[in-house]
Amino acid sequence: MTVLILTCHQDVTTDMVVAKLHERGVPLVRLDPADLPGEAGLSAEYVSGDFHCYLSADGRMVSSKSLRSIWVRRPGEPAAHAPEPSRWLSAETGQALYGALCSTTARWMNHPRQADQARLKPWQLRFAHRSGFAVPPTVITTFPRVAEQFAGQYGKVVVKSLSGPPRGEPAIALPTALVEPGTDFAGVGGGPTLLQRYVPKRADIRLTCVGGRMFAARKVSASGQVDGRYGDTGHAWEPAVVPDRIARAVHDYTGLAGLAYAAFDFAEDAEDVWWFLECNQGGQFGFVELETGQPIAEAVASWLAQEPRGPA
Repeated sequence: MTVLILTCHQDVTTDMVVAKLHERGVPLVRLDPADLPGEAGLSAEYVSGDFHCYLSADGRMVSSKSLRSIWVRRPGEPAAHAPEPSRWLSAETGQALYGALCSTTARWMNHPRQADQARLKPWQLRFAHRSGFAVPPTVITTFPRVAEQFAGQYGKVVVKSLSGPPRGEPAIALPTALVEPGTDFAGVGGGPTLLQRYVPKRADIRLTCVGGRMFAARKVSASGQVDGRYGDTGHAWEPAVVPDRIARAVHDYTGLAGLAYAAFDFAEDAEDVWWFLECNQGGQFGFVELETGQPIAEAVASWLAQEPRGPA
């Protein structure tokens, strides 16, 4: 039985898991959807109530009946490397690839349907509340007056992107930033804006959940630091103990979201409260493992190596 990994060509995090699967002797195929059609190929047949699918990549062929699991790590845009790429060709190729793979009974990390939902920041906030996390007061609005009132009520607030940096070249960074006192909120009317009460943190927490196994890491923050992704704090990531309350909330959240893999970001305040910031369904873990020694890649490989629950 084979593991299918959908990812780009150069990804160190994927390489770490591939090495662990090789150690276990688990067959795998690594496919970048950007190479389909072209260097990769697909054929799916639906006849007389039966289904057969074959994928080729890197000189290997895999049948849908031999798939045990599918890891959606960091796939490229379907057909992006085609001789004549187009939005239509990407849409057609995406329909063919993911539609065929969703016809199998392979286990997903994570299933595209759940992954698409889990990417939505407003959905995350609602279900973080339902799961029992502490969530900073937040507003998403296109009304300047609402933004002004929110900032007036909570004093120190930050502004965040809902969807992350736009794709394109050159890459654009959109760090979470403090809203300056006296800010004119008229620009809020130009697009949905997310404002959140500022959490004065003493540490950033990254919690990686793999099939229910939890690996937490903690990095001391620099004084006044707002976005832990940017700037050197002078501290390294270290293993952290997961509080029982957080473990229960993570279990509930991943269950509600239908996620086999999730990377949670928290801000730890002076009272040891872990404030939920976001959950990335495809977040990086390589940097955490390299600094802490936590066996996250091994946990991912172990989950992927399990046999599917039923016949393909």
